[in-house]
Amino acid sequence: MTTYDSQSKISTGNPPLDDILHGGLTADRLYLVEGMPGTGKTTLALQFLLEGARKGENGLYVTLSETKQELEGVAESHGWSLDNIEIFELIDATDDARLQYTMFEPSEIELGATVDRVLERVKELEPTRVVFDSLSEMRLLSQGSLRYRRQILALKQFFVGRGCTVLLLDDYSGLDDQHLQSIAHGVIRLEHLLSDYGGERRRLRVLKHRGNSFIGGAHDLRIVRGGLKIFPREATDQPIEVAETHLIDSGNEGFDKLLGGGLNAGTSALFLGPAGVGKSSMALQFAIAAADRNERAVLFQFEESVQSLFVRAKGLGFDLQKRVDEGLIQIISLVPGEITPSEFACLVRDSVQPDEQGRRVGIVAIDSVNGYLNAMPHEKFLIIQMHEMLQYLGKRGILTLVVVAQHGMLGQTMGTPVDTSYLADSVVLFRYFEADGKIRQAISVIKKRTGQHERTIREFKLSERGVEIGPPLTEFSGILTGVPEFKGENDSLIDRGDAEGRPS
Repeated sequence: MTTYDSQSKISTGNPPLDDILHGGLTADRLYLVEGMPGTGKTTLALQFLLEGARKGENGLYVTLSETKQELEGVAESHGWSLDNIEIFELIDATDDARLQYTMFEPSEIELGATVDRVLERVKELEPTRVVFDSLSEMRLLSQGSLRYRRQILALKQFFVGRGCTVLLLDDYSGLDDQHLQSIAHGVIRLEHLLSDYGGERRRLRVLKHRGNSFIGGAHDLRIVRGGLKIFPREATDQPIEVAETHLIDSGNEGFDKLLGGGLNAGTSALFLGPAGVGKSSMALQFAIAAADRNERAVLFQFEESVQSLFVRAKGLGFDLQKRVDEGLIQIISLVPGEITPSEFACLVRDSVQPDEQGRRVGIVAIDSVNGYLNAMPHEKFLIIQMHEMLQYLGKRGILTLVVVAQHGMLGQTMGTPVDTSYLADSVVLFRYFEADGKIRQAISVIKKRTGQHERTIREFKLSERGVEIGPPLTEFSGILTGVPEFKGENDSLIDRGDAEGRPS
C-alpha cells in the first residue's frame, strides 16, 4: 500500500495528479500554476474548486481575464456546473462607464484598490479554496516588477492562517520567474509541444512542492471532456519483487519442449524474426493457453488491425472471439502518432489490474517494438522506458511477450531496428529458410536466463491445426543463413514431397 507524507493534504480533483504529488497538495498553502495559453490551467483550476465543492467547501474563482459566461462555457464543455462556486469578476463593466467597451485598462485602475476588492470578498465568503486567474493581468496592473512582487508577497501574507489553499494561475513566457516561484509553496507547470507527426503534445511537470516528495519529470496529459487526463511517468503502486516464479506453458507441446517446459512468470521474452514468419501467432498461442487456464491476457497491437487478427486466429483454429467475449483476452489497438510514452505505460498498468471477477492477467503481448518505435518517432529513450515497464510487469508475475520484426527476409544481413535483446530474459529466434524448393520456417531458443532449454533448431509451420513444430533439423547445416546444406534423408522435413504445401 502506498504511503504519503504525514502533512495534511487535499485533493486537486485529479487523481493522477494526486498520485504524482504523493497524496495531493499541502493544505493552507499558496501554489503557482504556470503555462502557455491553451495548456489547461483553467481546466485544472476548475477541477480543484469542484473537488472542494463536492466536499462541501466554499470555493472562490477570481477572474481578471475571463468573464463569468466564458468560465461557465468552459465548465459546460466538460459537463460541469459552477453553481456551487463563487465567481468574482474583478473588473465589472457596470462599475464604470469608461470600461463599457474594454475588459481591461491598466492605466485607469489602481492595483491596490483592485486587490482590496478581492480581499474583502475573501473575508465575506471565507473560502477554503481560491483561484486567481491570472497573475499576468496583475502584472500589467502593477506597471512595475517591484510593485508587482510586493503585492504578491502581501497577498501571500494575507492568506496565512486563514485555512485557505490558493492557486495562482500565470501565463508562462518561457522565462522562469524565480522570485514568484520562491514565494509559492509549490509550482506546477503545464507545457505545450508540437511533434513532427501526429497531434499536439501537452505535458505537466511539478517543479516544486516544498517539504514533500513527488514524481519528477514530464508527465503526458490530454484535455478531454471531463477535465485533464494525466498520465504519470511512473507507477506509484510499485509491486513487491516476485521472489519465486513458475513455468507458463504455451499450450503447444512441441514449443514447450523447445522452451524447456515453458517460459517463467515474471519474465519477458523476445520473439525475433522477419515479417510474417509467425512471431505474432506464437504470442497468440500463449494468450489462448492463458485463457484456457482462466487467466487473462492483454494484446497491444501497434500494427495489425483487430479484424486481421481475428482472421488470422480463425485460420489457426483458435476461437479468439469466444475468449474475447468471456473477457479473458483483451485486444487494445493503438493509433500510430497519437500515443505518448507515459500514456502507453499508464494504459499497460491499468490493463493488468484484476477484473471484477478477480481474474489476474498472466500474459501481456506487445506487437511489435517496431510499431511502438514508429508510433512515437519524436520520442527519445523509448527502449529505456520499455525496460521500466517490463520491470513493472515482471514484479507482478506477468509474462511479457515482445515481438520484434527484423529487416530483411533471408540470410545473415538481417538486422533489428534497435538492440533489444538485453531487454528480455528469453529470446526466441524465427527464421525463413529454403529447402526442397519451398520457403520454410525454423524456430530456436537462443537465450533463456532461467532454466534449461533445447539448443536445437526445429522447423515449424502454421496451419488450421495451429502451430505445428517438427523434429530438430539435425540433417541440415546453415539453417540460419537461409540457404542450408542438406546432409540427411528425405523425411527430415514437415510435409516433404507435398507438392501443394500449406499456406503460412
